Amino acid sequence: MKNQLIAAREGKITKVMERVARDEGVDKEDLRRLVAEGKVALLANNRHKKFIPKGVGKGLSVKVNANIGTSPERVNVKEELKKLAVAREAGADAVMDLSTGGDIDKIRKIIVDAAMIPVGTVPIYQAAVETVKKRKTITKMEADDIFEVIEKHGIDGVDFITVHCGVTKSSIERLRKQGRVTDIVSRGGAFLAEWVIVNGKENPLYENFDRLVAIARKYDMTLSLGDAMRPGCIADATDRGQIEELIILGELCAEAIDKGVQVMIEGPGHVPINQIETNIVLQKRLCNDAPFYVLGPIVTDIAPGYDHITSAIGGAIAGYHGADFLCYVTPSEHLGLPMPQDVRDGVIVTKIAAHAADLARGNRRAFEMDKAMSTYRKALDWKGQIECAIDPEKIKAFRKERNLKNDVCSMCGEFCSMKLIKDHLKKK
Repeated sequence: MKNQLIAAREGKITKVMERVARDEGVDKEDLRRLVAEGKVALLANNRHKKFIPKGVGKGLSVKVNANIGTSPERVNVKEELKKLAVAREAGADAVMDLSTGGDIDKIRKIIVDAAMIPVGTVPIYQAAVETVKKRKTITKMEADDIFEVIEKHGIDGVDFITVHCGVTKSSIERLRKQGRVTDIVSRGGAFLAEWVIVNGKENPLYENFDRLVAIARKYDMTLSLGDAMRPGCIADATDRGQIEELIILGELCAEAIDKGVQVMIEGPGHVPINQIETNIVLQKRLCNDAPFYVLGPIVTDIAPGYDHITSAIGGAIAGYHGADFLCYVTPSEHLGLPMPQDVRDGVIVTKIAAHAADLARGNRRAFEMDKAMSTYRKALDWKGQIECAIDPEKIKAFRKERNLKNDVCSMCGEFCSMKLIKDHLKKK
């Protein structure tokens, strides 16, 4: 079976392309061309059944991802399925299973089967966990351990995988020379950096990139080239370590696309508002306009418990300047494993950020949604407002709690500006 990128290059419009074009309201030939150029990635493993594929990249709406998954301290599959359901109901376009505890293979298969939206993973997590169980230390991990896990993820229908290929001897040495406040905050990046430093060998994902590309091509898994050197605090934003890794990822991106594998580039991280545009411009320039997948970015370090908000602020700005895929951050970021309500809160605020970016980018459907809401507000039509809202349940609960009448809110009551003026404007 030919994958989406190769089909697009041959001028063929696949069923996945047709579905994404219809869902996005874009011309399917325009979409095919962007896929062929590597400017759009279609998240659709050819073994993933019964799900809605999504497109990420140029000319499409900004997408939202939600992270779920177990930890060694908390393994509750039912709870993860609850998080999945909550994320999907809140409007997430994709989820990533980041499980590191329990039967990781079983959990992944359950999540892929239940998701109904694209699923991503970080295979190095499982490879590291299994290596520690067998050999007591991550540093004894072998290249085959990593690639065998990646193959399993492909077989199970995972649509995109984060792979930290930019953790190389040179990028680690750059980091060592410059110094950082928070060093490496990427878990997968730290696993590989430790392995490279202790063994004195090159990162297997970089050294054996052809092997990685071959597996991804077989299952049409999109490679999400991970930002292991992303800044973990404002003080480290847009530094030499981050940019050197980005240069490496740009080179690998071109190589993968040339060989028929779709690619996204992952980005920071903690970035002050005034540097967000610079980060987007650099990524797009160095990576041939490949889809950009950003974590936040978080715009200040001092708001634990509110980092879903600091992230949404950065996400809206990043989306406006060209980021294509926003990874949510929950209120529990930097504090602990998110609970279902954290997941919901994270998805909702990130959806708001994505929608705000879509509006600023001139997305017609986003504009029509806002216009419809305003029309319903003028008509004091609460049913319509609820249907238009990103979070309908919030409005229902709010009005029920305050026992509000159908034609007013509690802010103005009988002195509602729209209610007072609408009849007068009709008079000549």
